[in-house]
Amino acid sequence: MIKTLKLSLVDLLGREYMEGVIEAASIFSLKDKSAASKIANEKVEFYPESFSNKVESFIEKIGLELIPPVKTGQEGACTSSFKKASNLNASPVSGLGYLRLGEDGKVYLAAKSEHYHAPLGHSFPGYKLLDNARSLGITNATHNNTRGYITRLLEAELIRTINGLALSDKEGLCNVISSEAPHVLNRVINLETGSLAVEAGVKMMLAKFYKAEKTSKEPEYTGKVPVFFVMGDKEGGRMANYHGTTVITQMMRDLWPEIYAKVSSAGIMEICPVAINDLEDFKNKFAKYNQGKYKAAGFLHEIIIMNYGGMRLKEEYLKQAYEICHAGDTPVLVDEIQSCMWYPGMYLFRLYGLNPDFVAVGKGFPGGQYAASRIITTAGMDNLSQFGALVTNGQEELASLAYLITMAFAQENSAHIGEIGKYYENKVKETVKEFPAFVDCVEGQELLISIYFKTEVQAIRFTELLNAQCIDISAHTYKAKCPPAALTKLPIIASKKMTDFLIAKMRAALIKMNGEKKC
Repeated sequence: MIKTLKLSLVDLLGREYMEGVIEAASIFSLKDKSAASKIANEKVEFYPESFSNKVESFIEKIGLELIPPVKTGQEGACTSSFKKASNLNASPVSGLGYLRLGEDGKVYLAAKSEHYHAPLGHSFPGYKLLDNARSLGITNATHNNTRGYITRLLEAELIRTINGLALSDKEGLCNVISSEAPHVLNRVINLETGSLAVEAGVKMMLAKFYKAEKTSKEPEYTGKVPVFFVMGDKEGGRMANYHGTTVITQMMRDLWPEIYAKVSSAGIMEICPVAINDLEDFKNKFAKYNQGKYKAAGFLHEIIIMNYGGMRLKEEYLKQAYEICHAGDTPVLVDEIQSCMWYPGMYLFRLYGLNPDFVAVGKGFPGGQYAASRIITTAGMDNLSQFGALVTNGQEELASLAYLITMAFAQENSAHIGEIGKYYENKVKETVKEFPAFVDCVEGQELLISIYFKTEVQAIRFTELLNAQCIDISAHTYKAKCPPAALTKLPIIASKKMTDFLIAKMRAALIKMNGEKKC
């Protein structure tokens, strides 16, 4: 059962700061003091029952045309690859909760949370606090050197929650922030995208081998060849991982092969793929590349590998891999860009009991309101200058407010997130058991679920049947020896009624496939 909560800007941001905002609004003639105070103290209900009921009333209308198609004739001016992949019929005209109204006038089920951006769906009522903040003159843009109060408050809240501290534990938070101990996450870098967040982590790892600037001190491992470990695909390549779109992280998944070949042959760095959930492979490769001229520079991983069929890394595998890395002075970066916010407590690595040196978060946290990601690290890895690690536009105040709103709702609904995730996973597993001729297994975890089919044709056909009914789902059939998979990622506001609707559509699609000769 989803819990609502009512908060004002004063509740969320504190009275002292908001009193300053009220005074400023009055001085700048944006609002008189009385009106500004009323807005600052307005209790906004995050998820009222009336909103929830309205969303659910449209479930049976998914796939139906509710308004005439919007025919603008505007195709934009995108690149060829974007144009080839575009489905403008499904492009948003409006949205409500986990529903989207497309340009074709039809209602769509956002069963992939708008590609991981919208854990709270569309038109989430709690984001009215963003409108209230704007109306009071709270600005968004600022510089790294003038990080605003809301961003600083968010940094502290990220450190509190990522360390599992109670809201009332002020002393514990101060101790964590001041800690110099290894593997204690207490530094936040604010960036725009997940790609930049992970890249910042990679650069901090590289700074132990190379000077970032001419004036940098001599790196600890000067002269050694840094070796990065990433998740490998079933052919022994690097295509299973996904850590963003910068050149280095793209080389980590076998893009730019000619550049990487020159980088490798020059002894600049090595990127070593490790087999999924194979501890012996990890041990052997770590031993090979943590001696002689080589030094293990870092281990980067997701937990649910959504760009490789939604495979799940096992807890015991990761715990032992972490032990090896920690013993070998090798930092670990857990990339939660795609998993953060979709599990109780907001961070999946905490449920696994892991102690990484870097955590990349984003996408889910700002709820699709702003582009805003973070890399969270330790005192020991805080080794780059401001201009060496950062960008100049990561400190937006309203983006930070969006984080705080989303986090408040997710923490209040931790039990629901766990319950609906388990409910969905169990229902999918029960359903596909009826179709052993098509389905191999179910991968992923809870709201991040992937169905593995026997053949690519089956995975594609299943996806086509659901897409034709305006249900967002995608097929993974293009990666090296990746099992043919259909991927879903339900918003955390998913209800049992919505989940049951989706399961019924999945079952109907499998029944239809059962009667088709080509499947």
